Amino acid sequence: MDIGNKIKELIEMMTLEEKVAMIHGNGLFKTGGVPRLGIPPLIMSDGPMGVRRDFYDDNWIAINNTDDFVTYLPSNTALAATWNINLAYKAGQVLGNEARGRGKDVILAPGVNILRSPVCGRNYEYISEDPYLTARMAVAIIKGIQENDVAACVKHFAVNNQETNRLKIDVDVDDRALREIYFPAFDAAINEADPYTLMGAYNKLRGIHASHSDYLLNRVLKGEWNYGGVVISDWGAVHDTYEAVYNGLDIEMNVTTNFTEYFMADPLIKEVNEGKIEEKSLDDKISRILKLMFKLKMFDDNRYDGEYNTLEHKQRVLEIARESITLLKNEGKLLPLDRKKIKRLVVIGENGDRIHSPGGDSAAIKALYEVTPLSGIRMKFGGNTKIEYFKGYSSEEKDNDKILFDEAVIAAKGADAVVFVGGINHDFDTEGFDKPDLVLPYGQDDLIKELLKVNKNTVVVMICGTPVEMSQWLDMAPAVIHSSYAGMEGGTALAEVLLGNVNPSGKLPVTFPKTLMDSPAHKIGEFPGEQTVHYKEGLYVGYRYFDTYKVEPLFCFGHGLSYTTFEYSDMEVSKEEKDNDIKVIATFKVKNTGTVAGAEVIQGYVRDTESQLERPEKELKAFAKVFLQPQEIKSVELEFDKKSFAYYNNEEAIWVCEEGNFELLIAASSQDIRLKDNVSIYKTIKY
Repeated sequence: MDIGNKIKELIEMMTLEEKVAMIHGNGLFKTGGVPRLGIPPLIMSDGPMGVRRDFYDDNWIAINNTDDFVTYLPSNTALAATWNINLAYKAGQVLGNEARGRGKDVILAPGVNILRSPVCGRNYEYISEDPYLTARMAVAIIKGIQENDVAACVKHFAVNNQETNRLKIDVDVDDRALREIYFPAFDAAINEADPYTLMGAYNKLRGIHASHSDYLLNRVLKGEWNYGGVVISDWGAVHDTYEAVYNGLDIEMNVTTNFTEYFMADPLIKEVNEGKIEEKSLDDKISRILKLMFKLKMFDDNRYDGEYNTLEHKQRVLEIARESITLLKNEGKLLPLDRKKIKRLVVIGENGDRIHSPGGDSAAIKALYEVTPLSGIRMKFGGNTKIEYFKGYSSEEKDNDKILFDEAVIAAKGADAVVFVGGINHDFDTEGFDKPDLVLPYGQDDLIKELLKVNKNTVVVMICGTPVEMSQWLDMAPAVIHSSYAGMEGGTALAEVLLGNVNPSGKLPVTFPKTLMDSPAHKIGEFPGEQTVHYKEGLYVGYRYFDTYKVEPLFCFGHGLSYTTFEYSDMEVSKEEKDNDIKVIATFKVKNTGTVAGAEVIQGYVRDTESQLERPEKELKAFAKVFLQPQEIKSVELEFDKKSFAYYNNEEAIWVCEEGNFELLIAASSQDIRLKDNVSIYKTIKY
């Protein structure tokens, strides 16, 4: 019997109560099964930085076994900073393998919401301000996860771009911004990677809660995109039984333990018995869940076992961490540090010796271990360098800030070099809250300025999931490094970069503004709104705003330095127009002109020079990461299709690849254009 007929047969044998048991939580991270028919529950776990610790089914108390320590992966913003699709795929493989090894069926990752504002508390869980970069990384992550007979759960659909008032906020955004900025990563995920599950969002869109929005779930997701997977609510995102049943939701989950009182539990049974809801309306939900179970081989003895905390996982996490670290500034070539010239190194800053893995709420990880920057530096520098550590500032009120400050400054004066490791932590980068601003907390600006005054060989390392302000001291600092939460080997990778054992190749997946009010969501849009938040900035999110409106950022999108230099040359463009598509290939050469091996992220932007509709100054539509030995030259190809040139026409509700002239910009960042050429399209394509 084929799977379709088997599913139909199972549904016909089920009672109403058994159907309902399968479509709501019967534990904090699992649904109900149907033991009579051999149907197991679905068991889920939070991601995306690892498989979350185990909790009891009926309360939020951790079980506290010693068998749920796991590999702590870099955050999605760290992963995005690698601009390496292969590493995104490897990250997905690790996450899926460990989820299966822990007995999970669904891992609640990846998060693909756009970084609209730099103060969103969950930005570090997401990927980028750019929809194309987000889409490419997300597709790779999902494919890696699902190789392991585990379902990815792409989230949160849609426009879940803030934590403030997240359960009630109503998002007002026009269709064009939805289609060009906020939908593309979900669209690509569905149509290229087939995530077996998708999570609805907490917020409302145009007055309707996203987790039971007919427009989002029925019309767009299951209609236009023909999604055949299972839609799961965010935990506590359901507010109405009828809407949940008829508007496309398949499973309701919640943070409370009154499982039979969920909207899709006993209240649903009551409404069916009263004739207000048809029982057959549940059959599609059950069919999708059973199809998922067959895909995961949950009825099969040959399901993949999975494993966790392997040496291979550790190595992959280290690879990602190495490529995620971004060199923002390096005047006078202070970096890499020469260990032979450094007899006394002083490390300063609370983040130098802070463990981040347990923070962030639902993204918290019970890590097998976490190498801090201080640990990594001690391990990599070796015994011939005296390494001293001073906290310098503290997040704890009990500490005497003046004493910490003075001790650090005095220690810095006589050091051969200073590494300040600051930034923020999961008191700020966390679920449920947005940051009040981008100002460094705990008096760090004053400390950094004083350290730079007393020791010119001071390297500033910022650990943070999203941007922070640096203008008070940036001009004084010879060398600045950014690292997002880089996982269990983050400290190792940082030390390797400081010493030059690893040449940094990370590039920013988000614009760093000089001040919060330079960000478009705050300058021309609204954030966080009151009952409604109006996305007045429309398409102008991130670099699309900064580059179009000529606002100078602190560091632009795609920026990142290396210990070597790269030269771009010999650009050629070929074009093939087909009946309903176009293929444009930009070919050029990249040379490592320095003396050390390195990797360059090449970014391909498209500029529409004569559009009928207003468009951003340029948009990322392709990228590649190239690894080069000293003096090595490689030929690189970037490919563009109709989607690369198209805009969404609100009035016609259609995508338009418009005839006319375009510029292809080959760049090292959004503001460092190395090559450009023109391409003309002679036929308008609508799709």
